[in-house]
Amino acid sequence: MRVLMLGAGGVGESAALIAARRDFFESWIVADYDLDRAQAVVDRIADPRFRAAQVDANDPAALAALATADGATHLLNVVDPRFVMNAFEAARIADCAYLDTAMSLSAKHAERPYELTGVKLGDLQFAEAEEWERSDRLALVGIGVEPGMVDVFARYAYDNLFDEIDELGVRDASDMVVAGYDFAPSFSIWTVIEECLNPPIVWEKDKGWYTTEPFSGAEVFDFPEGIGPVEVVNVEHEEVVLMPRWIPAKKVTFKFGLGDEFIEVLKTLHKLGLDRTEPVTVRGQQVSPRDVVAACLPDPAKLGDRISGKTCAGLYVTGRGKDGKPRAVYMYHVADNAWTMGEYGTQAVVWQTGMNPVVALELLATGAWSGCGVLGPEAFPAEPFMELLRDGYGQEWVIEEREPV
Repeated sequence: MRVLMLGAGGVGESAALIAARRDFFESWIVADYDLDRAQAVVDRIADPRFRAAQVDANDPAALAALATADGATHLLNVVDPRFVMNAFEAARIADCAYLDTAMSLSAKHAERPYELTGVKLGDLQFAEAEEWERSDRLALVGIGVEPGMVDVFARYAYDNLFDEIDELGVRDASDMVVAGYDFAPSFSIWTVIEECLNPPIVWEKDKGWYTTEPFSGAEVFDFPEGIGPVEVVNVEHEEVVLMPRWIPAKKVTFKFGLGDEFIEVLKTLHKLGLDRTEPVTVRGQQVSPRDVVAACLPDPAKLGDRISGKTCAGLYVTGRGKDGKPRAVYMYHVADNAWTMGEYGTQAVVWQTGMNPVVALELLATGAWSGCGVLGPEAFPAEPFMELLRDGYGQEWVIEEREPV
């Protein structure tokens, strides 16, 4: 296996550091528009299988040329989702498998954005599924942590724990604190703005996909390992698009613990138009307001030594168990920033995201996972992933029984 990884930010650096401890691949290119940033990751790893390359994610032809020149078998895309379709097209041109941690962007319904879906997350990729299948090539989409690991949890719950599923509810929160900053997101603010201010999407068996107002559906969810009760709200996310395609359920939701302060900041950015991606003219220069916001905030990848606390990614599943009785479980994985910094030198949120595509690549290398077309993690057996995560990567996942409501 020869891997071309697009992106040397926090997630890319974490994925490379994790992969460096494994032996399933022959070579790994760390590619970024900033060659110095890519080279810094390679220098840190100091493994001859890794090398750095400069490439522009805006140029699919250049991406494909890099993949072809190196004989890449797999293109791992870990840059902002605005570049997904460029990387997706490059993999098609270069005739290699494709993986990403976030899917192609959505577009609001023109007349009723808070009721009806327009272009959903991933629609542009799924529109090409038949071509990928005819070409016997695989695009494994949404294989980060959320989406990704929790989608594997959904497959496991359906296969092993439940006869009938009422709701697959992704529930995510943390108790992480960044010292020294009044406001410092632990993940790409570009992506956070995109998913939090877009109309959240919900899926119901009798209604299909529909949208709601941002920050709707507030509920308090009790998170494990000391995080405790956190108010979570609806957020646009890929799991709601992916899970219903492969797993029978009556409802699929995604709710995230943002906190009142974070929500107010996001609302203010929207009110001022600073969430816009369309360029505006400032003193003769074209700039994107959202890019300016991102440039003014600290780089999440460099905040690790200022962060304390844990982040929890999990799936709350309700329905009827294999015995026919009501059942509720919370399947989760917790990353402690103190551990990820001590073990890998990267902060917990980006590390937790970067781990899962590496696990998936190893499963593809060994043949434990295989397929063609545009597929989500739910399309593959869950057991190999969860066993390798625990036994090969030392990561415990937990199935916690909850009281059925």
